[in-house]
Amino acid sequence: MPRFVAVEQLFAGRHYDAEIVVLCVRWYLSFKLSYRDFVSMMGERGIAG
Repeated sequence: MPRFVAVEQLFAGRHYDAEIVVLCVRWYLSFKLSYRDFVSMMGERGIAG
């Protein structure tokens, strides 16, 4: 198993762009957010889930 995996390979087949996934993970780790919070925040930004 390779030690490092290419970023493109990590996000292959995902529904959202890598930028959106990374942004949500950053928010999740920084603040206590629920899935409902994410849906609301992404909806405010015009991203439908």
